[in-house]
Amino acid sequence: MAIRGSLSEASLADVLQLLALGQKTGCLSVAREGSFGTVHFAGGRIVHAALVNRRDRLGDRLIRLGVLAPDDLARVNAAGAIHDDRDLARVLLAQAMVPRDVLVREYRTQVEEAVYQLFAWSQGTFTFEPEAEDATEAPLLSVGADSLLLEGARRVDEWTQIEKKVSSLDLIFELDSARLAQREGPLSATQERILSLLDGTHDLLTVIERSGLGEFDVGKAVYGLVTAGYVHRVGRSAARRQPSPESRVAEHRNLGVAFYRTGMLDEAQREFRRVLELRDADGVSRFHLGLVQLQRRDWDGAVETFRRAAQEPDAPAAVFHNLAYAYEQLGDLAAAAAHLDDAARRLTLPDPRLALSRATIALRRGDPAGAEEALAEARRAWGPRQPSAAWFHVAGLAAACRGELARAAAVLEEGLSWHPHAAVLLNNLAVVHERRGSAELAARTLEHALLEDANGAHLHKNLGDYLYRAQRYDDALEAFERVVRLAPSHGPDVYLKIGNIHYRRGALEAARAAWDAALVLDPDHRIVRANLAVIPPVAVPSAARSAGHAAVLGEAA
Repeated sequence: MAIRGSLSEASLADVLQLLALGQKTGCLSVAREGSFGTVHFAGGRIVHAALVNRRDRLGDRLIRLGVLAPDDLARVNAAGAIHDDRDLARVLLAQAMVPRDVLVREYRTQVEEAVYQLFAWSQGTFTFEPEAEDATEAPLLSVGADSLLLEGARRVDEWTQIEKKVSSLDLIFELDSARLAQREGPLSATQERILSLLDGTHDLLTVIERSGLGEFDVGKAVYGLVTAGYVHRVGRSAARRQPSPESRVAEHRNLGVAFYRTGMLDEAQREFRRVLELRDADGVSRFHLGLVQLQRRDWDGAVETFRRAAQEPDAPAAVFHNLAYAYEQLGDLAAAAAHLDDAARRLTLPDPRLALSRATIALRRGDPAGAEEALAEARRAWGPRQPSAAWFHVAGLAAACRGELARAAAVLEEGLSWHPHAAVLLNNLAVVHERRGSAELAARTLEHALLEDANGAHLHKNLGDYLYRAQRYDDALEAFERVVRLAPSHGPDVYLKIGNIHYRRGALEAARAAWDAALVLDPDHRIVRANLAVIPPVAVPSAARSAGHAAVLGEAA
């Protein structure tokens, strides 16, 4: 289950310690205005960390050390599949392009520096998404969180003092050679290393880049030099204060993609809109903005965004496919089908996902035979590959709609053999079992589905319905109460049955509260109003309650 929170309520140190003690495996995403970072865990140990738009990348460090040629780095990046420093490190190791000890040392420094920078964030949000541990590939490093926690806390304390004299990285300092010549004590190794760069022309960001040192080390060294009077501030870099529009576009786009991949949709939408304010023709950002709107169920907004993207002469098929999906959700099936045709015209090879979308539209039109035809087309397009879980979902529905429940069960069971963690297939199989008269098997299948998706309100609702029909009211009430906790507006039928169970127990006020909640969702619900009309305004003896019992327990159609 995901963990979410605010850095203003729980510090990053607290979060890291919690994940370490819990021996968690997954990705912690941390976001604040204009910045985004990730920390990856395996068994409670940190195995990777990164910052989006980080200036000093692993490849840059290796080039400065002279162990990697710029042309070799360019070739590796051009080959694709390099998304972050971890991917680069693995490729360089696999191709033996850099000595292992040097690579692991520099990679570890990158990871540690990323974590230390995140420690300084006191505002923002964090999200931890658990992941299955990949046992097939050992991590490049595994660092205990405790050592990083101690060092990170020390750096945060020191930086509070350092930033009084080193407030930003666009500051320019100049060496006072005469004062330096009169010094009585030695300089630190870091200070000696950066002296030649403090010449009144380089800002601190340039000093960091050319020295190969981290921000904290340079800041601490400059702070000591300023305090001793050996250097003084001469100004700041105007170029740093006003980054080029191209740089700003890339930064906002990268942040938007990072936010989108980790489910931070509000932040992703903000960054993509900023890109489009700077460059209206940025197709990548417009496409991703449409994807965000689809996930937020903003169908009208998605239609507007993808229609604008579709006006570009080289708009890819994916733009029209997503536009079709948005129209489908709005109920305009004719427009959806037309845009699927637009998408197909832009492809050189059949795409099974387009055929699957045609099958979905055919089902919504009440044409299961047409859906079966499109599903067969999709399966042919997949070739030797197994279809997606979505294909089995639609294929099971198509068979069920034709009344072929045995075939529907077989299709769903085949799908689960390939996609055993697909809760939607388990849910559909449970419905088929129930319609075939196997209520207990349906309930067990739903319980299995809930192991895969404990937050699926519809799964709890279906399980509650089966338990209710089996007169297992205590278990049914527990399932329905989970529904309203997860999705308070799921539907009036949930509150109707909660009220019925409370009434059977003689808890009239609890029953009244549940039925009142049902009327909020459906003010004209006839059964709920009839039930409420029977409850007296004050408590009555048990005999009177029993007399009215049969009249109250109305059911939803």
